Amino acid sequence: MCSIIRKFKDRTDKRTLMVRNGATVLKELIASSHGKYNPYRIFSAKELEIATNNYDGREVIKQCIFHIYKLYKGFWQERLISVLKFDESYSDSAYRYSINNIVYAAQMDHKHILKLIGCCLETPIPILVFEYGEYRTLPERIGLCGNPQPRPQFEPLRLKHRLKIAMDIAHTLAYLHVGFPRPIVFRHVIPSRILFNEENVAKLFDFSLSISIPEGETHITDCLMQPQGYCAPEYVPEYVPEYMRTGVFNEKYDVYTFSAVLLELLTGQGSMDLLHTHGSVRHLIEHLNNYLQNNRFTEIADPIIVQDLSCTEKEHQLQACARLTLECLNESAVDRATMVDVTKRLRQIYCSI
Repeated sequence: MCSIIRKFKDRTDKRTLMVRNGATVLKELIASSHGKYNPYRIFSAKELEIATNNYDGREVIKQCIFHIYKLYKGFWQERLISVLKFDESYSDSAYRYSINNIVYAAQMDHKHILKLIGCCLETPIPILVFEYGEYRTLPERIGLCGNPQPRPQFEPLRLKHRLKIAMDIAHTLAYLHVGFPRPIVFRHVIPSRILFNEENVAKLFDFSLSISIPEGETHITDCLMQPQGYCAPEYVPEYVPEYMRTGVFNEKYDVYTFSAVLLELLTGQGSMDLLHTHGSVRHLIEHLNNYLQNNRFTEIADPIIVQDLSCTEKEHQLQACARLTLECLNESAVDRATMVDVTKRLRQIYCSI
């Protein structure tokens, strides 16, 4: 009798969660997308437990730096998948991030954005299912962080491939900014949010912090918890404590944070490590500019890139990309290029040989 009552209660709890979560997702989707979004599958909690071997720690692809979520390798219907599971101990923020990921990922139709396959609404915090993207994050591919899990080995990233990655991610951000009735600001353009699939294609991932600018508006005011080095100066003064950060921003915020991707691609060093070394973004810019103006940028570029500079044209490509990085870091949002312009510049640099 007890087991029957327990099973009935479990079914009732799942139905309650599905109704609540489904209503929230639908409400946010309609508000954000005007009812235009891609179909996705609804998974049961049991299906995803089986797919991930009960969320086996050995199958973790990547983990959020703040431990709010883990992305697992899974196997479903004879295909590999990625399963995004949030930690329920971060209930309020994790729930908001989970819903945000469903709402925005469901609207995406771009080959450089990790594709949403479906989600599970039976759990307190919805679980998301994406296409497979286990072939390392950008920092791992550059060699900036060790990983205890065995992964496929790849050739070092040469300059041409790094420029292609930068161009593809810039195009993806431009798509978010101009491809929708209400511009979408990604707000977390950092290298660890870029995954690779088995074809070596870069994929932008994690819409936890993304937000749409209201119709008829050019900016939006919101609070944002993000490491100081990735916050654009127009958003908040550096001296304001992180928990008090509320500011005004628009698509130019993504242009600024995109510089973190360019910095790591060019220098082979973590952008946060560079920031800590130089103390502030302003000092970092002065450091980079000094080497660039004195034609010594190869001294601070990734040695793998330097070894690849077999002709003058490639060195010009490196210098042009370094200049673009500094422009993206411009303190004035007005003076920064748009992501559409950044994409065009990167394409010109990439095709210059």
